[in-house]
Amino acid sequence: MMRKFTYWLLCCLFSCVLPAQAAELMLPQVYSSEIDISGWLMSEKYDGVRGYWDGHQLFSKNGKQFHPPLEFVQDLPPFPIEGELWGGRGTFEQTVSTVNKQYPHPGWLQLKFAIFDVPHPSHNFLDRIEKARQWFAQHPSGYAFVISQIPITDQVDMERELLRIEQLGGEGLIVRKPDGLYKTGRSTEILKVKNYQDAEATVVAYLPGKGKNEGRLGALLVELDDGTKFRIGSGFSDADRESPPPVGTVITFKFYGRYDSGIPKFPSYLRIRKDVEL
Repeated sequence: MMRKFTYWLLCCLFSCVLPAQAAELMLPQVYSSEIDISGWLMSEKYDGVRGYWDGHQLFSKNGKQFHPPLEFVQDLPPFPIEGELWGGRGTFEQTVSTVNKQYPHPGWLQLKFAIFDVPHPSHNFLDRIEKARQWFAQHPSGYAFVISQIPITDQVDMERELLRIEQLGGEGLIVRKPDGLYKTGRSTEILKVKNYQDAEATVVAYLPGKGKNEGRLGALLVELDDGTKFRIGSGFSDADRESPPPVGTVITFKFYGRYDSGIPKFPSYLRIRKDVEL
């Protein structure tokens, strides 16, 4: 009990003394079929909240400090690691709710820290991820694991794995160049692969429904950051149509390419982007 209190007290002191700063992280680009990914590595793209452990504390990608209980972090290494805070497929909103609380609580113990990198500018990816594997082999954690990396034979091999993950309810794949170095910002040596694209837009207005949707939401009028406005009329549950996202809310939607006008093709609602500030 005293150990938990001490950890909580230290977290409070650090959060007061040390201002949160966004780490300079490596970010994936979108896969294109023109890129030869033979010999690269692939893994499931976990649909969670990105976490950065600096060796002492856990932060979001934008530098917001998280407050996990001691049990969750006690076996993490004394060096930086990156991963996805993940509660399982289809649990994104619950995960966001869990990590947003500003105090340690048992809800964290339903999550896992899925490790996908060890930031280091002069080591290639294989060496970096091996460092994480060696640490957790010697310091097993019930709340963290290193994501398995599968060699890619060719594009057909990757597409087969993508289909398997999607059938399991997963979001997609991440593919990485095994000898790629850690470079901050968007990198061509780490790619996200999905059968659709996704993006964020702001809800501008409600459009009334017709037929079976008369008297409730028919579609959302939304706006992209560049000012492009369009409608999203699919992807909503009955509960969404009865109580749609408030005007001004940022939502995530999926689509399949764009028209020449810049409007997304076949947009479909996914969810409120509750982690937009994480």
